Amino acid sequence: MKLIVGFGNPGEKFANNRQNIGFKVIDIIGNNENIEVKIKKKKSIIGRGKIKGFDAVLLKPQTFVNLIGESVLYIASFLRINVKDIICIVEDSSLPLGEMRVDYLYSSLEHEGVKSMTKALKSERFAKIRVGIGKLPTGMSMEKYLHQDFTDEENLILIDILNKSEEVAKMLLLYSIEEVQEKYNPDGAPKIKKRTVKKIHIDHRKFKKK
Repeated sequence: MKLIVGFGNPGEKFANNRQNIGFKVIDIIGNNENIEVKIKKKKSIIGRGKIKGFDAVLLKPQTFVNLIGESVLYIASFLRINVKDIICIVEDSSLPLGEMRVDYLYSSLEHEGVKSMTKALKSERFAKIRVGIGKLPTGMSMEKYLHQDFTDEENLILIDILNKSEEVAKMLLLYSIEEVQEKYNPDGAPKIKKRTVKKIHIDHRKFKKK
């Protein structure tokens, strides 16, 4: 079973906020796959169905984003979903609006919600779909920016990236994270260098008994 988590804050006043872009993607997936996301569980709203032949759960946590790990841990534990089968869709203020990255281990993303998930699950081995919301304007606090609504002009740009994020989420059900990164990230999958162990030569003659 796969778990797809959309980041966002509960409540109508947050619905079109920049930080709620994950909720928007979950709504699109649910609509296109005929999965109603309305079952209330502890600190969560979920929908269950099949996507690309896989049993899947769509999750909209009802905690605020910084505490999202509580909701994810409960649902993952309740449904016995492995960490490697979890995908999260998260806003990224380091990316321009309309851009997206597929992220995994050794992530450079600094995000309190991702940190909350990592701490709760005791692992960072879950896929992250990072959706650009535009960079923080000079002189504005991050909290105010994340809780700012998208403009009408930005909403037109969002259509393509939301659909692309839905496509990527579905691809992650079928293919390895590296294959999806190669297809959708400009630089492909990151090349992780293996740590080399320096060989030390020991002169055993020094240890011969005199």
